[in-house]
Amino acid sequence: MNRRLALAVLPLLLAVTACTSGTADDEPAPRPAAAERPSPFRDCATLSTAPTAATPGSGASTPASPGSGTTAPAAGKQTLPALTLSCFTGGAPVALGAVAGPAVINVWASWCPPCRKELPAFQRLSERAAGQLQVVGVNSRDSRSGAQSIGEDFGVRFPMLVDQGEALQRELRRNAIPLTLFVAADGQIRHVDATGALDDATLAALVRQHLGLAVPA
Repeated sequence: MNRRLALAVLPLLLAVTACTSGTADDEPAPRPAAAERPSPFRDCATLSTAPTAATPGSGASTPASPGSGTTAPAAGKQTLPALTLSCFTGGAPVALGAVAGPAVINVWASWCPPCRKELPAFQRLSERAAGQLQVVGVNSRDSRSGAQSIGEDFGVRFPMLVDQGEALQRELRRNAIPLTLFVAADGQIRHVDATGALDDATLAALVRQHLGLAVPA
């Protein structure tokens, strides 16, 4: 009886052994994680360095005086809020108040149609005004993949900060985007624009009016 039982159990033992005796070399190699696409945006390391042409006496920090066809700044002064935001490309967080002017700061999101419409104009401004002012993006309440795709599709290359909690908008008491800040070399916000999608000519006019810089449209 015992002999018969042993003969009946033996095939089962051999079957179990066949399923578990493979070595690690027999197992399929784990699939490598998909490589993260490189960011289309520049890093933020130079944001605290003033544009090369923004030197004392250049007029970059002072808008044109009344009577010259432009508007003087309001009497009240406002500086960038004391916020620290992440850079889209990683690295050290950026203190918003440390961004050296003159600067044009555009708050946008990939799900905002006017934002997408005007982003190419901001990219062209960053190219035409290189050395005169900085163009900086603030991606607000957006997905990383959405912002990444827009940057790639529209050829946006200027540095990009990330503000998922809309902290900047709350500080400015603004709840709509796109939102564009014109910041002078002395750190004062000369103008906040929330009129909708800006084109090349309008951007050039606003830069001249509020920052005193002549930029080709």
